[in-house]
Order: sequence, then structure tokens, then C-alpha cells
Amino acid sequence: MPKTTPSISIENVVTSASVDQAIDLLLITRTFPDVEYHPEQFPGLVFRLKVPKSATLIFSSGKMVCTGAKSEAQAKKAVESVVQKLRKNGIDIKNEPVIEIQNIVASASLGGKIKLEEAAVNLEKSMYEPEQFPGLIYRMDSPKTVILLFASGKLVCTGAKKEEEVYAAVTKLHELLEKMDLMSY
Repeated sequence: MPKTTPSISIENVVTSASVDQAIDLLLITRTFPDVEYHPEQFPGLVFRLKVPKSATLIFSSGKMVCTGAKSEAQAKKAVESVVQKLRKNGIDIKNEPVIEIQNIVASASLGGKIKLEEAAVNLEKSMYEPEQFPGLIYRMDSPKTVILLFASGKLVCTGAKKEEEVYAAVTKLHELLEKMDLMSY
């Protein structure tokens, strides 16, 4: 059992969604003056919400990408809220959005220092080139995630599709580092 419990914070949940119909982005820009749409630079429209704080990219194909939410539930609520606001303001959206989580990014602190040089030698599927990047890149197979580990004991976990995968990956890595005596407190 590790000496400390990692403190984990979900920083960003990225979801894709589709309403499976064409959407008139120019009509949305006329209806919602605060959206951002510059088709000469980028084909998507940016629809920001204050609650939950997020940005949803809307494409004319009916596809959407939502970023900035801090949980799976918030991400789903953000997309549903955008669709609801569009409908309420006369944008004809026939279908419910089909929402899929693409990536969860979390930060964590393991509560102790990590011996990165030794970890690089002992952890399979790890890469550490301190002259290029100060962190060790560790690719975990199950749950399938990529973890950036820093000597300070802080880390960033990315690639999870469910919140529980983040907690499982960080816990599994922490236990592995402890078992290999790669942590100091």
C-alpha cells in the first residue's frame, strides 16, 4: 500500500457529439452575437458557456466538440445545454445529440519525489529525455493512458475515456513506483 493517497484533479474532458443533420452556422451567429465564427480561418463556430464553463465547437455537418468541462457529467450537460439554447432560439435541431467522451486530462500529486532516472530504466514503455522535456512519458496499457511524470511527484494523465480510468491508472502507477522503491518522502 502506498504511503500517501494521490490527490487527483480532472482538468479537462473532451467530448464529441453529433446531431446527425446540417446546421446553419451563419444563422447561429446572427442569433447569438457572442459566438465566435471566422470561416476563413476555421470551419467551426465556438459557442461558450459560463455554466458549466466550456467551449463547444459546432460544425455545419452537425458534429460538435466540447472542451473545458471538469467531469463527464459536466461535459454531457454542456453539449445538451448548447443544443437546448439553439432550439430555444429557433435553430431547428431535430435529434438528440449522441455524445462520446474522447479524452480526459487530469493532474495529480503523489505526495513524494520520484526518482525519474531509475524509473526510466525500470518502467517498461517509458521514455525520458531530460534535455528535451523534464518529465518521463509512461504509456500504460491498462487502463490505456499516457502519464507524464515529474520528479516533484506531480503528473498529468491523459487518454482516459472514463473518470474511473484516471483514478485506476494513477493508483496503479503509484503502487508500481512504491513497489520498485522509486518514490521518496
